Order: sequence, then C-alpha cells, then structure tokens
Amino acid sequence: MSDANGNGANANQGGAPALNALVQYLKDFSFENPNAPNSLGPQEKAPNISIQVNVNAKQLAQTDFEVSLTLDAQAGEGTGVLFKLDLEYGGVFRLLNIPQEQIHPIVMIECPRLLFPFVRQIVADATRDGGFPPLYIDPIDFVALYQQKAAEAASQQGTAQA
Repeated sequence: MSDANGNGANANQGGAPALNALVQYLKDFSFENPNAPNSLGPQEKAPNISIQVNVNAKQLAQTDFEVSLTLDAQAGEGTGVLFKLDLEYGGVFRLLNIPQEQIHPIVMIECPRLLFPFVRQIVADATRDGGFPPLYIDPIDFVALYQQKAAEAASQQGTAQA
C-alpha cells in the first residue's frame, strides 16, 4: 500500500525525479584554540586563513547515498596559530527516478550544496564560541569542485596508461 503523502518507500517509483535528504548529522568535529588566551587579544595584522573542502560519497543502497562534506580550516601560521577546525558533516540522500548518468553529478554537486549552509553555520558558531569573530565561509562552487576532481582523475588515468 502506498502512502498518499509520499512518505512510503515506493511512493515515487515511476514518478517524477526526486532528491530527498533522509538525515543529516555531524560526523566528526574538532576545534582547537592552542594559544588561548594570548590568541584572543588584538592582532597586529589579519591572520592568514586557509580552508580546504572535500566531498565524499558512498552508496548505501540502490537509491541511497551517504554524502559527507569535510572541511579543514586554520587561522594563523606556525607558532602564531589562532585556531584549527576540522569538520565532517554528513547526510543520507535518496535519489528516485534519476537517469543513471545523472546520479554521480547529483550526489557530488547537489547533495553537498544542500549540506553546505549547515556546515557554514557550524563553522561560524564554533569560531565565535572559540572567542574569535565568526568565520563565514564564502559559498562554494560545487560544480567547479566536481569538474576539478574529474580533471584530476582523468589526468591520473592518462599518466597511469602511459
């Protein structure tokens, strides 16, 4: 029996394409403020802030995918590190009635795009709670990130065949 509200597992089979977030969660998180309280005073110059982002995905079932967004951020350098932040935020997404050739781009572009606002808020809250001004990460172009990873994979395949 199908659920009239679309909540049944088979409610959308044969219907319109759908992307559903089943659950989102904080998988791993670390915030370090190694030089506190000295790091919390006025700084002579703006700190160097580096941010690295990565997207990982794992298929859990025929239609379900776990997607995680990992973010490493650091402010300052060497002994002048103000803070370090490591975060892995995940979600499980269900894709229904999506053509096979579109599944990988949707999983690696659209799913992280849905997770990003939550990651951005966690980073802003953690830096603020750590005694610093909130770090608001600029929006990420997940299409460009996807294309960059695809180009890297293609070049690695080319060098492996040579």
